[in-house]
Amino acid sequence: MDLNLVTAFVRVVEAQSFTLAAKSLRLPKSSVSRRVTELENELGVRLLKRTTRKLSLTEAGRSYFEQAERALVGLEAAADAAAGIDADPRGIVRVTAPVDLGALALAEVLAEFAEKYPEIHVELSLNSRIVNLVEEGFDLAIRAGRTHDASLVARRIGSADLGIYASRGYLERRGRPKTLSDLARHDCVLFHGAHGKAIWRLHGPKDEISTVEVRGPVGTDELLFVFRAVESGIGIGLLPIVATSACTEHNKLDVERILSEYSVRGNDVKILTPAGAKRPRRVTLLRDFLIEKLTLRCAG
Repeated sequence: MDLNLVTAFVRVVEAQSFTLAAKSLRLPKSSVSRRVTELENELGVRLLKRTTRKLSLTEAGRSYFEQAERALVGLEAAADAAAGIDADPRGIVRVTAPVDLGALALAEVLAEFAEKYPEIHVELSLNSRIVNLVEEGFDLAIRAGRTHDASLVARRIGSADLGIYASRGYLERRGRPKTLSDLARHDCVLFHGAHGKAIWRLHGPKDEISTVEVRGPVGTDELLFVFRAVESGIGIGLLPIVATSACTEHNKLDVERILSEYSVRGNDVKILTPAGAKRPRRVTLLRDFLIEKLTLRCAG
């Protein structure tokens, strides 16, 4: 098996683009496309579905990608070990992430990582701006939304969907909504609301879209405040499923998801690393650890 073919396929999937993968590999786009086709021919299966607007994995492609990426990481680690590089992983890894995800979901994950790798020090910067990883010296980024930067390699770990949450105290006091229309009779914590009201546009169990107008005593433009307000019992709110489920599971907080068949669709959540340069093993270890832990939570 030609590893150049496998590498091209993995980079295309990570970047979700032949063009961006070609730039990161410093190859013509035609060469990358040809390598992926050669790999498919050699395996005898179709790995990618290609359309003019979208690139997606087949079932066989998804299975192959997961194993191929792990294999490439293993080969990199083996090469490092043979060269005596980072035999005992230690040093600093700089990470940037959104405020809400970092504050609600990353503390527990990083605590587990620190216990496993005590000599690796993680410096986490939480902010809402788009950080230039290379210019500002970051090793990893967790980011929601599209990535068009050819200098970065992206690995999708899930979606930043919002679920409907309430505190148990609020539900005991005001009752539990049984349908979306019931929300109109409840107090809600408004994220980007106006004049004490907002329109929630939600995807239902059959992917149908429903809307409901909600009202509430408090509005904000910060999801972390929505979480604290919902936790305090002010009202029902929309919260990131990945962050809230992780936080409530670990800390046993008095917040639960209601009307769980409905959600607001969010952007893809990705882990980004600078392309091209060889990553130290400590960075690869943290990246793979975050992928494993956050993929489970983003899927929930």
